[in-house]
Amino acid sequence: MESRLFATEKFGGRAVYRFHAVTVFLGICLVLYYRVTHVPGSGAGRAAWLGMLAAELWFAFYWVITQSVRWSPIRRRTFKDRLAARYGERLPCVDIFVCTADPKSEPPSLVIATVLSVMAYNYPSEKLSVYLSDDGGSILTFYALWEASTFAKHWLPFCKRYNIQPRSPAAYFSESDKPHDLHVLKEWSFIKGLYEEMTERIDSAAMSGEIPEQIRVNHKGFAEWNTGITSKDHQPIVQIRVSSVISNSPIIMNVDCDMYSNNSDSIRDALCFFLDEANGHKIGFVQYPQNYII
Repeated sequence: MESRLFATEKFGGRAVYRFHAVTVFLGICLVLYYRVTHVPGSGAGRAAWLGMLAAELWFAFYWVITQSVRWSPIRRRTFKDRLAARYGERLPCVDIFVCTADPKSEPPSLVIATVLSVMAYNYPSEKLSVYLSDDGGSILTFYALWEASTFAKHWLPFCKRYNIQPRSPAAYFSESDKPHDLHVLKEWSFIKGLYEEMTERIDSAAMSGEIPEQIRVNHKGFAEWNTGITSKDHQPIVQIRVSSVISNSPIIMNVDCDMYSNNSDSIRDALCFFLDEANGHKIGFVQYPQNYII
């Protein structure tokens, strides 16, 4: 067991819950039996009775289905220390794809908060590649990413210096209180100010639909939108995906743009499953709970 990179553990209290579930099931059966055997005659009361029966059948069905995850609950525990000791500098490269489609329904400032959260993973930076896949081909998304690349030079060191959680700036600054340490407070306030200024610039551009001309002229990447690119006529994502531009790492992580990574060790946790010598070859994907940015 010492060589395993993850363990499957059973929750305690199963017998108590199963006894409770059996009593609930018997109660449901008695209620349904009563409903079926005591249907009133014709009249207004009959329709209401049948309506109650239909509702109770639906809730009974739902309750039975939910027992599939409650009857035998388990949890997975990873051993990241063993992963580090075993692989050290030989950890595999990882490609992360953040997907977005429409800057109107998915604001660019929200998208880059997600991008920044995955850029700040506790993982060797030379083994991590982050790609933003924009089905809409919007210049606004590209501009937001350009702004984020500048802010990241301050945000990523700040995250790793103080090991902050979560690493989405939108979530972090909305949830965290001001630090008490004066030195940390000064840097915290500076980073927060940079983030708010960046967000304001991105939101202003999104509302006006225009990128500041000076930025557009000074960055060659914006030149692509001078050739008539639209949301329905732009370079296909598939063409970009299979080209040599992508690093083609053995591990791919997919994140939707309206979620953020709430655990900076997510990659290492996932690798504990993929690289486990006993069961790693049986695992094709690892899924994490969703955390939406609101």
